Amino acid sequence: MKCLCEQGVTNELKVEGDVGADPIWCNRCHCNLDIEEVPIELDLKLELMKWIKKYGDWMDWDEDKIVPSGVELEIEHNKKGWKLTEKVQKQLEGKYKVSFSPSTFANTYK
Repeated sequence: MKCLCEQGVTNELKVEGDVGADPIWCNRCHCNLDIEEVPIELDLKLELMKWIKKYGDWMDWDEDKIVPSGVELEIEHNKKGWKLTEKVQKQLEGKYKVSFSPSTFANTYK
């Protein structure tokens, strides 16, 4: 996997949601990695992509505010993210250190 780190590779990954990005990032330089290059099983890649497509469902982007029950939606999104991170960790055990960066976006709008 190529990233912007000085070595051009990383062994520290994080699972994180963001609009228009793949869900795996370098935890050193914070570059967004191409999910196709991450050495995990296809079914897990598909789960991650399904999860990332729901990122921001708790926001009304036009009004710049959270939707009703938006905080709960973000909490559920983070719970799923933790579970997916555990799956990624298991598949990459011994090769990569994997962490999760939960969304705190809705909390800023409380």
